[in-house]
Amino acid sequence: MGVKKVMIAGAGTLGSQIAWQTAFKGFEVVVYDAFEKGIEASRIFHQQYASIFLKSLGASEDQVRNTHARLSYTTDLKEAVSSVDFISESVPENQEIKRAFYKELSKVVADEVVITSNSSTLLPSDFVSAVDKPERFLALHFANMIWTFNVAEVMTHPGTDSKVKEEAIAFAKAIGMVPIVLNKEQNGYVLNSILGPMLTAALDLVEQGVVDFQEVDRTWMISGNPRGPFMIMDMIGLETMYNVMMHWGEVQNDKQKLANAEYLKTNYLDKGKLGIKTKGGFYDYPNPAFKDPEFLL
Repeated sequence: MGVKKVMIAGAGTLGSQIAWQTAFKGFEVVVYDAFEKGIEASRIFHQQYASIFLKSLGASEDQVRNTHARLSYTTDLKEAVSSVDFISESVPENQEIKRAFYKELSKVVADEVVITSNSSTLLPSDFVSAVDKPERFLALHFANMIWTFNVAEVMTHPGTDSKVKEEAIAFAKAIGMVPIVLNKEQNGYVLNSILGPMLTAALDLVEQGVVDFQEVDRTWMISGNPRGPFMIMDMIGLETMYNVMMHWGEVQNDKQKLANAEYLKTNYLDKGKLGIKTKGGFYDYPNPAFKDPEFLL
């Protein structure tokens, strides 16, 4: 595998996790975000991940110090792609934003670079017309907390070069992931094809006033699951949940999904409550109610 330098586009929660994990595994990594506030947030995330690796994952001080040394940050796209071999895109889960990013990327990126999308619900085929070298483009989707939930879903479009697919698989293995290879395109891949309907059903119940969100999580946890749907949404990020609800609500003319999106916007996004990354979503962090020993009583 010829990958030495990786560019992560999008400095949000998961983009920052991919950047940290990739740098920890020995690759030089440049984090790109269009906004300086995104870069600032990513630096804070990386301090938090350093603490997790030291306290919970057995990393040494030298390993963490070297990981920080392999990371660089920029808001300049041309600078970000300089000398990179591999790109992982984690810009917001919005088709127009992603297409605009790929069009700008195509103007400055070298022809031989492998470009991957970390989209959780959209297909590579949705973006091939915005990519100059579609044969070098595919999806490589990661789960939140990638150092623990270390799956990497590999999904090509019909025009992806088979050698590029193998490069993506090799890269995933090199950063400690287990590649899950799909045979054809599927919105939601494997993970979100299963998880998505559950989260949507949970939002349906709350938006319709059937039950409070804590009761949904309590039901799910008492049934033997370690995390409830609304805990998971806080981890994913409520902006992402909103974008997914809006996209599929519009595409499918699904009034309930659009109502779910409006519920998230009015009650959380408009109040700056985006999930764990803002220390507030459905729950308040760092001491959410579900950590209380009496939460399940």
